[in-house]
Amino acid sequence: MSESVWAATSLPNFTGVDVASIESDLDALLEVNKKAIDTCVSENANPTWESLVLPLDQLHDDLNNFWSPIGHLNSVKDTPALRAAYNACLPKLTQFYTDLGQNKALYQAYKTLADSDVAKDLTPAQTEALTQTIRDFELSGVGLEGDAKKRYGEMSQRLSELGSQFGENVLDATQAWSKLITDENELAGLPESALAQAKQMAEAKSQPGWLFTLDFPSYIPVMNYADNAELREEMYRAFVTRASDQGGDIKYNNAPLIDEILSLRHEMAQILGFDNYAELSVATKMAENGQQVIDFLQDLAEKSKSSAEQDLAQLTAFAKDENGVEKLNAWDMAYYAEKLRQHKYSISQEELRPYFPMNKVLSGLFHVAQTLFGVDIREEKEFDSYNNDLKLFTISKDGEDISRFYLDPYSREAKRGGAWMDSCRTRRRLSDNRLQLPIAYLVCNFTPPIGDKPALLTHDEVTTLFHEFGHGLHHMLTQVEVSSVSGINGVAWDAVELPSQFMENWCYEPEALAHIAGHYETGEPLPQDLLDKMLAAKNFQSGMQMMRQLEISLFDFRLHMEYKKGISVQSVIDDVRSKVAVTTPPEFNRFQTSFSHVFAGGYAAGYYSYKWAEVLSADAFSKFEEDGIFNADTGAHFRDTILANGGSRPAAQLFAEFRGREPSTDALLRHSGIAA
Repeated sequence: MSESVWAATSLPNFTGVDVASIESDLDALLEVNKKAIDTCVSENANPTWESLVLPLDQLHDDLNNFWSPIGHLNSVKDTPALRAAYNACLPKLTQFYTDLGQNKALYQAYKTLADSDVAKDLTPAQTEALTQTIRDFELSGVGLEGDAKKRYGEMSQRLSELGSQFGENVLDATQAWSKLITDENELAGLPESALAQAKQMAEAKSQPGWLFTLDFPSYIPVMNYADNAELREEMYRAFVTRASDQGGDIKYNNAPLIDEILSLRHEMAQILGFDNYAELSVATKMAENGQQVIDFLQDLAEKSKSSAEQDLAQLTAFAKDENGVEKLNAWDMAYYAEKLRQHKYSISQEELRPYFPMNKVLSGLFHVAQTLFGVDIREEKEFDSYNNDLKLFTISKDGEDISRFYLDPYSREAKRGGAWMDSCRTRRRLSDNRLQLPIAYLVCNFTPPIGDKPALLTHDEVTTLFHEFGHGLHHMLTQVEVSSVSGINGVAWDAVELPSQFMENWCYEPEALAHIAGHYETGEPLPQDLLDKMLAAKNFQSGMQMMRQLEISLFDFRLHMEYKKGISVQSVIDDVRSKVAVTTPPEFNRFQTSFSHVFAGGYAAGYYSYKWAEVLSADAFSKFEEDGIFNADTGAHFRDTILANGGSRPAAQLFAEFRGREPSTDALLRHSGIAA
C-alpha cells in the first residue's frame, strides 16, 4: 500500500488533543464548513457529483477527523476537563447538523442532481447515497417553516444534551458505588480470578482486603458464584437501581431525563408527520412499519415462552430439591443457574478461562477472518496511544493494506461500560482520486490481566470480542467508495447486527475452537470433555434468555409507539412483563434508568434490531453449516455480498443474494435449542 493512501488516512493524534482549545478549534472549523457549504450551494446551479457531493463529503470528513478522537476519548478516558469541553461542544455540533438537515437550498441542489441527466451515469452506490441523503433531509425537517422549524432545532439540541447527561449519570452512578470486604469468609464460592482481581483493585486504592464495583468483570462473578446471599442482594440492588430514585445519589437519577426524552421524541415525530417515534424510527429500517415489529416480537415470544417456562421450572425445582430454597429471589437466579449448569454439564465459565488467554483468542479470531475472507492481520508497534493496553492492527488483502483497527480490550476506571465498535475513518474516494481507507475502534470491558498472568477471558467474553469484530469487518471490508453508504454507513439499523451476530457462531465450532483456545501455560487445546460439556451447555436456559431480550425489545418499542403525555414508563414495562416475562423482578428494579442503548445511544425504538438481525445471522450461518464452516468460497460470497456492499444496496436484497431466498426464523430457533 503506497504511503500516499495511508497519508490520506492519517491516524488520530490522541496525545495531541489539547482539551483547552477543543471548543475554539471546533468553532473555527464549523465556521469554515458553513462558508464552504454556502459557496458550494451558490455555485451549483447545475450540480454534478464532483461539484456538489465530493466537496460536502470532504467537509463532513474534516469535521469527523477532528471530533472522532475527542468523542472516543470521552468514552474511554473520561476526565472532568474533557467532559466539560465535550459538553460545551455538543450543542454547537447539534446546531450545525440541524441547520445542515434543514438547508433547503442544499436539499434542492441534491434533488436537482438526482433528477438531472448526469444522474443516469452515476454508479449504483452513488444513486443509493443520493436517495438516502434526500430521505434524510426530509426526516430532518427540511420542509418545516417558522415556529415548527425553530422548535425542531430546540428539540434536537435538548435531546443531544439529555443523551449525553444520561450516559454520564450511568457512568458516575456506577463508579460512585464500591464495596470493600476485609473478611475472606464473606467471599466463599468466588473463583480465584475474581478474588485476585478484587484484591488488585483494593491494592490500587491502597486499601486492605477485596474491592468490588458494579463494572461487569467485578459484578458478574459475585452474582454467579458468591455463596453469600446478602452480598449478592446488596450488589444486585445497587446494580439495578443505578441512576434511579431507588438507590445511590439522587443527583444521578435518570428517570426525569427519560420522561423528557420520550416527550421530545414524540413531539419531534409528530412535527415530521409521524404518529409516534416508533414509526419515525422504522422509516429508515428494514421493517416496513411498527406493527410488523410488534408482530415479529410477539411471534417469537409465542414460539419461545413454553421453553422459557420449562427453564424456570427446572431451575426452581433444582434450587428446592438440591439446596432447600423455597423462593428464588432476583439475586439468586444467576447463582442457582450457575449451580444447575455445573450440576447438569459439570462446567463453568471459570473452568474455561485458562484456555482463553487474550493473545490466543486474538490469533484464533484472525485465523477465522483470514480463512473465511482472505485477509491478513498484523499488529503495529509504533502509533500514538492513550493507554498501554491499546493495540493497533492493519488488515491487508492480496498483499495490499485495506484497513486498520484499534482494540481497547480491558475494563478500567473512567471508561464507559459495555462493548462497541465505532467508525474512526470511512472508506471513500477523495476528490484527488486517492482512496481513504477505513479505520475502526473496537472497545470491550474484559477482565484485565491480573498479577503476572495474561488476561484470561470467559467464553462469554470471547463471544463478545467476535461480535464487535464482526461490526468491524462490516466497516473495514467494504468495497464502497461513497462515504455515506460505505461500511456500516447507510445500513438499515435492524440489519447492522447481522455481521456481528454472524461471527459469534465460530465460538461454538470445534474446528474453530482448535485455533481460538489453548491453555495459557501449556498451550494445550481445550480438552475434549470440556469442549463437549461447553457445547452441550450452549443452549442452557436459552428460552429464558430469549424471553428477556424480547421483553426489553417490546418495552423499548411499545414505549415509543404508545407514548402520551404523563405515561408511566414503569407501567409499560410492567405490562410487557405481565405478557411475556416468566420471572418478575422486584418492585425496586429500575433497569430502564441505566438503559443507555435506548436513552443515550442509537437504539431508540430499535432495540428489536438485535433479534431481527439474529434471524438473518442464524440463517446466513446455516449456509456455512451446509457447505462447511471454513468453506472459503462461501466465506468469499458472504464477504462480497453482505460485507463489501455496506449500505449501498438494501439489506433485504443483499441477504437474498447471499442466501438465495428470503430469511426464515427456523435457524434461530434451532440454534437456540427452541422447538418452533
